Formats: sequence, structure tokens, C-alpha cells
Amino acid sequence: MTTTVPWTPPRGNDIELVKVGPHWDVLRAPAEIGERALGLLDDASGAVIADYSLMYWLIPSGDAQCCRDLRKEIHILGADGAEVSYIGVPPAGRTEGPGLHWRIPVGPDRYLTDLERLCEALARVIAAETAEDATAR
Repeated sequence: MTTTVPWTPPRGNDIELVKVGPHWDVLRAPAEIGERALGLLDDASGAVIADYSLMYWLIPSGDAQCCRDLRKEIHILGADGAEVSYIGVPPAGRTEGPGLHWRIPVGPDRYLTDLERLCEALARVIAAETAEDATAR
């Protein structure tokens, strides 16, 4: 996890559309998977934006191949540069829903999440869900 914070969320009360790529890329996952992954990551997670049924991790810009094979609901935005993506970023002080908010706010010790660790946690959650589904049958 990167500790330097060269970018900061918007001040005030308005959500801001921010281009993915210049400061960070984003991994987007369904909230039910994301919450379980957060439990596995614990203090190793960087900043996370939540919006109803989705969670967005800020990850280092660049190639994000390690998560490409997880699940179709998990997407990396900005990694390949083929298409321009923007995400809504809540103001720094919006840390509760409903709606777009910081599930884990940006801070000196919470900025980018190590992508390899995040992919590992997501893979473990997905494997556990698959095993639970098989047991329920």
C-alpha cells in the first residue's frame, strides 16, 4: 500500500467525476464480494469508495493482469488505456451512505491498495462462495 497521497478527494459537498488513470486505476467489485475481501485485507486495504451495490478500490496505475480472470462482475478501470473511464468521487468528509461515500477514506496511511493482495483476497472470497454454493446443493 502506497503511503504518499499526491491526490486528494474533493472538498466541499459535491461529488466530482475524476478520470481514471492519471492518479490511480480502479478495481470495481460487487459490494457483497468487496465486504468479504475487506475482512481478509484488514489494514492492508487502501481507500475504497462504496455506492449501494458496488465498491471501488483505488489501485496503482498500470497493468492489472492479475485480476483479469476472477469473475465477470469484477472490472479493472483504466488499466489498459483503451477506453477512457471516469468515476464519481465523493467529498473527503462523506464517509457514510446511502449513496456514494468513502467506505475507507483516503489518508496518509490509506491510499492505494496493493493489487496482488487485493486480487488474492477476492480470489479467496470467490472460492469460498463457490464452495458454499456447492455445499448448499
